[in-house]
Amino acid sequence: MNTRPRSSQIVQPARRIALEVITAVREDDAYANLLLPTKLARAKLQTNDAALATELTYGTLRMRGYYDRVISLAAGRPVEKIDPLVLDVLELATHQLLGMRTASHAAVNESVELARLVSSRSATGFVNGVLRTITRSEPDVWRDGVIADAKDNDSRLSAEYSHPTWIIRAFRRSLSAAGVSADALEDELRDLLDADNVPPRLGLVALPGLADRDDITIPGRATRRSPIGFSATGGDPSDIAEVRAGTVRVQDEGSQLAALALSRAASIAPGEKWLDLCAGPGGKSALLAAEARLGGAVLTANEPVPARAQLVRNALEAISDPPEVLELDGTTIGAMHPESFDRILVDAPCTGLGALRRRPEARWRKSPRDVADLVQLQERLIDSAVEALRPGGILAYVTCSPHVAETRGQVAGALSRWGDRLTALDTGTVVAEISGETSERTSEASQVQLWPHIDATDAMFIALFRKAD
Repeated sequence: MNTRPRSSQIVQPARRIALEVITAVREDDAYANLLLPTKLARAKLQTNDAALATELTYGTLRMRGYYDRVISLAAGRPVEKIDPLVLDVLELATHQLLGMRTASHAAVNESVELARLVSSRSATGFVNGVLRTITRSEPDVWRDGVIADAKDNDSRLSAEYSHPTWIIRAFRRSLSAAGVSADALEDELRDLLDADNVPPRLGLVALPGLADRDDITIPGRATRRSPIGFSATGGDPSDIAEVRAGTVRVQDEGSQLAALALSRAASIAPGEKWLDLCAGPGGKSALLAAEARLGGAVLTANEPVPARAQLVRNALEAISDPPEVLELDGTTIGAMHPESFDRILVDAPCTGLGALRRRPEARWRKSPRDVADLVQLQERLIDSAVEALRPGGILAYVTCSPHVAETRGQVAGALSRWGDRLTALDTGTVVAEISGETSERTSEASQVQLWPHIDATDAMFIALFRKAD
């Protein structure tokens, strides 16, 4: 049975596309950031309609935990007892009513038509009734009702900010480990959760030696901490000639700093060999390759998944004499290529809790069970990288997560396992010199943890090490 919405001349294309993506995320574990651009391109929507479809999709996925609680109150039944396709329609409509302040008649009428497309005739009456109930009360009334229904403080935060409770607890531990006082902890946690629910600006990076951000003529502004980044105020990045050429890339400022921390941690000696151990999809590889090219170094990228390896090759096409891309198990490279590289980036697979602003569905996809397996893989990748690193070489360990087990725990574990063969570098000073800014809240001697609510970046973690001579 086909559960995708059928085409309709009645329903606005932006709403129909948003529903298709939301349903695909739920049914097929699709990635919204990959599927939505494809559907928008095929539909050839005008800029305003494409922007509407984007907001409908990401806003609904981001706040679906909160919206489900509102729907449950309005419907008088748990959302688990609502047909999943109908629930997709209700979530999409609730975002319009409570998150976008769309005119009630437009949101309700088109949502009823969507329900007619994906479900039975009886579902249209149910959808109409639930949405009419939601429109009868102001958003603040629904917020108060949702919060009042929570059992404890973490449940209230989970309901209000649309984050699973385990992520809220992980964030609290991370902030506490970063030195936030007990008195300030809950307020800062709320600031972090709130920042996760604000769509990020479009970040761009001008690859050194290939493009200059000062020459890019688009509405935007230079990034605060990356010397080669800028953010666009709107529009389609593919409209930028340098983006189409690959010399300017879409990339969060935090990712830029992570790559630059490795390339600029020390002067580059011509002939150095660098390795990006976990390269897919290739954004950091492209930046490292450009930096290596300027300094006379040679980058090798590695990505074990063939489809992602091809994405890396695509990302490197703008580099003259593009780097080699291997497709090896990263945990075996140390044994296969011992003491072969002067600098290695381990941008390790992680929970991705640091990128919930731009990948909102990830918060519903991960669970605490994922952390243990990822931590073991991260350890093996770090050890493989240390084995592959030449004496005196530099290792950058990076994750897009603030989870203590994936960050501080990995630093402590690596130093414990390798003893005096591995030394932590002053990562805070390196990043401060790159950005021209010192942040006591985000930088420490051995590591840097960026935060959405402080740095306006993804919550990237960066730690630099040097292997003993």
